[in-house]
Amino acid sequence: MRWQRLFADLQAELEASEVAAERSEDASRARLETGAVRLVDRLGGAVGRELALRCRGAGELRGLVTEVGSGWLLLTETGGREVLVATPAVRTVGGLDRGTAVPVAGEVAQRLDLRWALRGLARDRSPVQLLLDDGGALTGTVDRVGADFLELAEHAADEPRRGPAVREVRAVALDAVAAVRRLAPGLD
Repeated sequence: MRWQRLFADLQAELEASEVAAERSEDASRARLETGAVRLVDRLGGAVGRELALRCRGAGELRGLVTEVGSGWLLLTETGGREVLVATPAVRTVGGLDRGTAVPVAGEVAQRLDLRWALRGLARDRSPVQLLLDDGGALTGTVDRVGADFLELAEHAADEPRRGPAVREVRAVALDAVAAVRRLAPGLD
């Protein structure tokens, strides 16, 4: 009988030790997995959520996350205006839950970068407010997008992009872009 209790105690100690080792291993695995998660993956898990982003040069931007791509995300602000945010300009994010998107890899996903999104704005010919990472802002129409810059035809937001309305065409380094807000006609 004493031997049976001794063996039972030893078995219980062994099982407890194995459970503790397994928990420790699970915690280590979870830390490693979390260590591989990028901010864009966290933002991808927030599609459909209202977030508050503090961005270098643009201050706080609030809105519903509608899309996330390679180097950008699209917010819809109250009132329906869209803001294209360059993720390198994002400093803090408020409103996240525990969700994380599965990282999207591949050549096509990498080509759908900030330049791709900006080219969509150039095609639309919508007036925009360009928020720069130094706190500056420019208003006009995105004319074209190069490898590392965009050209903005500066004009008042309430005027269409026509020759006499254009004050200047300015090249802007993509690294300087914090966000691009699509403007409704009449807003400046």
